[in-house]
Amino acid sequence: MKIYIINLPSANERRQFQQKQLSKLGLDYEILKATSIHDISDETYAKHFKDWQRPLRNTEVACYFSHRSAWEKIIETNMPALILEDDALLSKRTPEILNSINSLSNADLIQLEVRGRKKLIKKQGFAILSTHALYRLYQDRTGAAGYVLWPSGAKKLLEHESLNGIGLADAHIATCYSIKSYQVEPAAIIQLDQCNDYNVKNSYPKELSSSTVSDVENLKGPFYFQIKRLYSQLKTGLHVVKMLTRNSSMRFINISSKDFL
Repeated sequence: MKIYIINLPSANERRQFQQKQLSKLGLDYEILKATSIHDISDETYAKHFKDWQRPLRNTEVACYFSHRSAWEKIIETNMPALILEDDALLSKRTPEILNSINSLSNADLIQLEVRGRKKLIKKQGFAILSTHALYRLYQDRTGAAGYVLWPSGAKKLLEHESLNGIGLADAHIATCYSIKSYQVEPAAIIQLDQCNDYNVKNSYPKELSSSTVSDVENLKGPFYFQIKRLYSQLKTGLHVVKMLTRNSSMRFINISSKDFL
């Protein structure tokens, strides 16, 4: 399976970290040049500034377009691929997982990541390895550091953009309800800033774990954005209620801490 790593040319330490990690796992990969804030024109930023539930920062718009470039490449090659952000930490089981799901034909997206929030999944899954299972994912919450996307899913994400504009990359994926998504459990990817939360040894420099997209404070924006936020929350809530009738449950996704290098 193809692997695309989103990385800014200036982020040398993160690129070296990923090169070392994937080489150790025996995985081939391609570095995709991330979109920087300097690549976003004033016209593009002005066009998308109001698309989401609050004003989007230029770093968030750039991050979205970085993922978008990976989606376009998947459509162009007509092959599924694992999309990684450059602070993603991979389980040693990742190569086996990719081999086991490579031939799946009924999925648009498979989420390998977990990030400390409950997800709405089907109660029964099916084994893809003796150690891992796949569950239908009805509502994700956060995270776009590591997911497998098929051309069918990439097309749906772009269609979602044409209808609703852009947003945070993970939020855009999580609210695209036309996509048929699955979750790997135990999760095979976490971001480096989640190591302590998941009891995973972290001997990496602090710079690798710090966000290059958003700071802690979120800008709420004027009343216009409050209306958008309420509408989005209502839409998500109705979707969750609907999916809860499908033998599903909202719960945390497990990981196997010992599987992380």
